[in-house]
Amino acid sequence: MSAIDLLMKNESMLPEVYKKMTDDELTAKISRVKKALGSDLYLPGHHYQKDDIIRFADAAGDSLKLAQLSAANKEARYVVFCGVHFMAETADILTEDHQEVILPDMRAGCSMADMADYRQTERAWEALTHQFGDTIIPITYVNSTAEIKAFVGRHGGACVTSSNARQIVTWALEQKKRILFLPDQHLGRNTAYELGIPLDEMLVWDPIAEELEESGAPEKCRVLLWKGHCSVHENFRMPHVEHLREKEPDRRILVHPECTWEVVQASDDAGSTSYIIDQIRNAPDGSRWAIGTEMNLVNRLIDTNPHLDIISLNPYMCPCLTMNRIDLPHLAWALDQVEAGKPVNTIRVPEKTASDAKKALERMLELV
Repeated sequence: MSAIDLLMKNESMLPEVYKKMTDDELTAKISRVKKALGSDLYLPGHHYQKDDIIRFADAAGDSLKLAQLSAANKEARYVVFCGVHFMAETADILTEDHQEVILPDMRAGCSMADMADYRQTERAWEALTHQFGDTIIPITYVNSTAEIKAFVGRHGGACVTSSNARQIVTWALEQKKRILFLPDQHLGRNTAYELGIPLDEMLVWDPIAEELEESGAPEKCRVLLWKGHCSVHENFRMPHVEHLREKEPDRRILVHPECTWEVVQASDDAGSTSYIIDQIRNAPDGSRWAIGTEMNLVNRLIDTNPHLDIISLNPYMCPCLTMNRIDLPHLAWALDQVEAGKPVNTIRVPEKTASDAKKALERMLELV
């Protein structure tokens, strides 16, 4: 079955009755089923989810935190993960065998994670190790598929988050002369630069052309960056920064390190989702902010901090479209099916893949 066939199949799986229900009816149904399932259910919600989903979450957080919380909640038989596919995979890898991880809508994917598939990575590794020898250790952002995490685990590497990237990259460069950073070139570049590695010691691997984009001397290279990106964060651009600097120079610009190097350098501060939330939480009354991250989170920060003046760095930004696949109809349907003993959209990572991916996750967790 092709990917398009699979998407169409999953789209048609949601029964019409849920599409016709009002938000009030869906909210009432979700509340009732959630109460009925009690401790058998754990419902984590990513920070980028819409408010009408977050209101039902047992915990809100980033992908790794939610996967760890899911694993810690061993009483729950079902984990209905309100996030995207790679997050549900990570939760399945870390939870117990008796627990089922469910993604309410299988179309909730991640364009960044999809920019590095297993075959591409194997071919890249063969070419890069042929050129550079046994001098490379692979590192992958947690925003990657289980297969990529497994590849990294098998080759002695580790996962990173946007919070701990500096620690893990520092460790990796103590193991080998070079790192291969998958799949987000911007987080890799921003982290390496922050650690004092100049741009001319970084090269980009293009997985489509299957070649390095030459911009420096290969023999000097210490960081090999996979040509991937977050479609949301790449939409914060230098014209947005320049406009604010001219019109509102007192507005502090705070961005996520998945933004481009130029935008991060031109901003006042950059950090993970948790870092951004903490900065706003501790901000002085009346301070003015422009935030470069996903719009659902920005809107939530605006709503929960009326004493601050917060805007999006890109005024025309829209929420993460794939994250927004998780909606009230799909959540109500998923919970109904759990209550009926017929769970749908269960995420199962193959045992060998899960075992190797867990090595990469555990190496990271041992280091932070």
